[in-house]
Amino acid sequence: MGKSGKYSLYLTLISGNLRNYISDQIKYMLNLIGTYECKADVKGRLMMPASLKKQLTPVMSNGFVIKRAVFQPCLEIYPMDQWNDLMEKMSKLNRFNRKNVDFIRRFTAGVKTVEMDTAGRLNVPKDLALFAGITKDVVLSSAINIVELWDKGAYEKAINDAANDFADLAEDVMGDTTAADGIS
Repeated sequence: MGKSGKYSLYLTLISGNLRNYISDQIKYMLNLIGTYECKADVKGRLMMPASLKKQLTPVMSNGFVIKRAVFQPCLEIYPMDQWNDLMEKMSKLNRFNRKNVDFIRRFTAGVKTVEMDTAGRLNVPKDLALFAGITKDVVLSSAINIVELWDKGAYEKAINDAANDFADLAEDVMGDTTAADGIS
């Protein structure tokens, strides 16, 4: 290999490592913003709103995981990097503890990988759409590093039902001024 070939290989390795480093930094900086209304078509596909799609661009090439939410009748869309981080934490659970095994099974029940097509549509699997009651009118709601996918009526009901309790919830979750993380 000539001198220029060595430099080319060296630059390729450096750029690959830099690309991996940047990708690792992006996955930890993902902070999605916004709530969007859209419609699912008869095949269960929904057009990702342009501003949300723009926010997801750095992680879009890796795909997404879609699953049932734990506490609400909605779906959660995880960028693959976020999902892998979560699975790494869950893999540390003791699999000889029955509660852990039950939790893992239930948490991952119905999990599917999905990708956006070239038109910017996301295909929602039928079984998961049925779970969340998704038919046509849909709400995509950012939740820090994931996106919640709701039937519009269920989303509005959840927001309205929680409106009276939100002040108490905010105080319980964010009001501890002695917290080690300094959130208050």
